Amino acid sequence: MTRAVCPGSFDPVTHGHLDVIERTARVVADVVVAVGTNISKNALFTPDERVEMLAEECAQWSNVEVTPFDGLLVDFCAANGIDMISKGLRAADFSYELQMAQMNRKLSGVDTMFLPTAPQWAFVSSSLVREVATLGGDVTAFLPAKIAARTMARVASRNAGAAMDV
Repeated sequence: MTRAVCPGSFDPVTHGHLDVIERTARVVADVVVAVGTNISKNALFTPDERVEMLAEECAQWSNVEVTPFDGLLVDFCAANGIDMISKGLRAADFSYELQMAQMNRKLSGVDTMFLPTAPQWAFVSSSLVREVATLGGDVTAFLPAKIAARTMARVASRNAGAAMDV
């Protein structure tokens, strides 16, 4: 049976992420949600916090586990007996994700399964959610309730700290 990984930084995890995880869980035996650190992003939550939040949200699916990872995804796949990478795909992501999928296959033989992002989440990204939240916008429609509350609290805390630095 196929074991798949859904990799990402998940900072914060959105309804779009959870949709891809759920859809992956319906078509493979086991899903590993691999929470990575993207050094090019200004993280809102620590990797441990993201793992904790995702584990809580994914508890509803018995064949899904959540774990942190760093390094090359193909090395993680080899170490964990994973033979498929599952990615949600927005139109704007296609050329980058295709190139990454082809590189991963060349490096390791691991294939990538693309799931088109559900239309209602196609414009949502964690980066955009962080930006909207930081500027005082309401992001509750894009995040599970507990994660939305944590996101808003973290942004408020950061904004208060920034105001004190002035």
